[in-house]
Amino acid sequence: MNPLVLEFGMGVDVHGQDCTKAARRAVSDAIRHSSLPLLGQIRERNGTLLVHVTVAVPEPDSVDLDAVKAELPHGEVTAEAVRGGLRVPNSDALIACASIHVSAQYSE
Repeated sequence: MNPLVLEFGMGVDVHGQDCTKAARRAVSDAIRHSSLPLLGQIRERNGTLLVHVTVAVPEPDSVDLDAVKAELPHGEVTAEAVRGGLRVPNSDALIACASIHVSAQYSE
């Protein structure tokens, strides 16, 4: 699928080093940057909105992907966690990065 929208965000858990919390905040950050009227047009044409989220965190296996997907209000959402992000040196802070890829699928 060709992307219609690519959004990016960053989230931080300042004291808990919780990868899921930072990932959810990164997704929330990404979607707050957008107002996308084309999403309504996809629905009007009986299309399905496909949303894929990739979050980069230091411990990808610790991420609750269902909690991350719950941050997205629309579409068929898939999510994956990959190694990345940042444990801030000499701190309890952990930073996650998120990318959101939105595409559409139409029924024939």
